[in-house]
Amino acid sequence: MHTDRVGIGWRPELAADILSSLDQIDVLELVASSSVQASRRERMALRLIARQAPVHIHGVDLGLAGSEEVSGRRLDAMARLIHDVEPEAWSEHLSFVRAGGHEIGHLAAPPRSQASVENSARNLRKAVDLIGAQPAMENIATLIQPPCSTLSESAWMSHIAMTSGCDLLLDLHNLYANSVNFNFDPLQFLGELPLQRVRTIHIAGGRWITSPEGHGQYLLDDHLHAVTGPVYELLAEVASRVEQPLTVILERDGRYPEMPLLLEELEKARQALHTGRQRAAPTQPTNADAMVLACHRR
Repeated sequence: MHTDRVGIGWRPELAADILSSLDQIDVLELVASSSVQASRRERMALRLIARQAPVHIHGVDLGLAGSEEVSGRRLDAMARLIHDVEPEAWSEHLSFVRAGGHEIGHLAAPPRSQASVENSARNLRKAVDLIGAQPAMENIATLIQPPCSTLSESAWMSHIAMTSGCDLLLDLHNLYANSVNFNFDPLQFLGELPLQRVRTIHIAGGRWITSPEGHGQYLLDDHLHAVTGPVYELLAEVASRVEQPLTVILERDGRYPEMPLLLEELEKARQALHTGRQRAAPTQPTNADAMVLACHRR
């Protein structure tokens, strides 16, 4: 891969439209939880899709950043799915989803501490041993700052990447939502990350909700709305700061619009990438500059 790419999350409701629009879609992302129990026939269909476009598999329930050891049974299921589909890459979240035998039902932020850094690294090593490939790890949105944290989110992510050697999947709507809800500068956050480890980016939309006490509003990452301007601006900013090619995935999990509107969002992502790359490109010398340089060389 030598160029930036833009793709979309594979959803059964969008299947026909996606397959008829592959000339405008570079990559597809498959959510693992919807496919680990799929029949052999369904897996062969997914494998055929992976022959038509590069596929990434995205995990949501391994809980690699939790305080417990990741389940070998769940890793085995992921390994079988990856073996059958043969995706280009796979990813998971920097989160926990269960504790003490109880399923939480959503992605939750663990305490950002050295202990969770070390346990994440242990779980990632186990995942690599069983699956044979390192996942990219994604930042999550949260409405509650995890208690008992001793590291900032950016420092915590950086330590996990450095300790485990994993790449980072940077979700820009999650970053934007957290920056709004907890009042920090998302550009400074980007400056604190090892952006050379970011090769995949998620973009999505959300909605504003009122706090239970009615004292303010929060931005909720719900994947049910169109991507907004600030997220595209962050995408352009990342593209201006890195040299490696980026793969951008649009996530949509419901209230699906007509396919032309989703393709329009993909085109906006391409334009944001182009804007960022142009911003980072060195200024080409004018004819006058070239003449001056030539005179100096003489």
